[in-house]
Amino acid sequence: MNATTTDHDADKLRQEILNAAHARFLRYGFSKTTMAEIAKDVSMSAANLYRYFKNKQEITSACACRCMASRLEHLKTAVRQNHLSASQRLLAFAVEGYRHNRDIMQNTPKINELVENITSNNPDLVHANMKAQIALIAEILAYGNETAEFSVEDIISTAETLYITLLLFDVPIFLPLFTEKEFEAKAQRVVTLLIAGIRKH
Repeated sequence: MNATTTDHDADKLRQEILNAAHARFLRYGFSKTTMAEIAKDVSMSAANLYRYFKNKQEITSACACRCMASRLEHLKTAVRQNHLSASQRLLAFAVEGYRHNRDIMQNTPKINELVENITSNNPDLVHANMKAQIALIAEILAYGNETAEFSVEDIISTAETLYITLLLFDVPIFLPLFTEKEFEAKAQRVVTLLIAGIRKH
């Protein structure tokens, strides 16, 4: 019982550390956040903080994992609505992905620094996130085949190609380039063009 309680408490404290670090990273940026500041935010010593995370990069990676998982769950909820056709699910993937990134950019101006850090220092996380999104697109394509809306022979390869094409809507750094209305119009046009290529004739 004591061991279980201790493990539970340790996990809870790890989550508190990640919450504090995440808030600092997104407000001040990675480079201007120190382990001592994170420790202070959770009322512990810096030495004690190192018992839970060996360095700031490890904390950053854990924060990124949580962000990516949250975004993926948001996309799954958006595209798995029973009333949507396969085409509508593909559009929802692009539009909801953009909207989620837009909301993060508006509330956390330092997000690009965090993205750049993870891309440079932990590319495996980025690849895992990409694979998860490609798998979700593959799910949409398979559904389209089942409902005779699409005719896709190589689902995985096609999903990878579609993901690369939709990458514009997945990268926060591009968001300031267009207005919300322009971005969503672009998503609509891109997805319409993609659907024309995979629709069953």
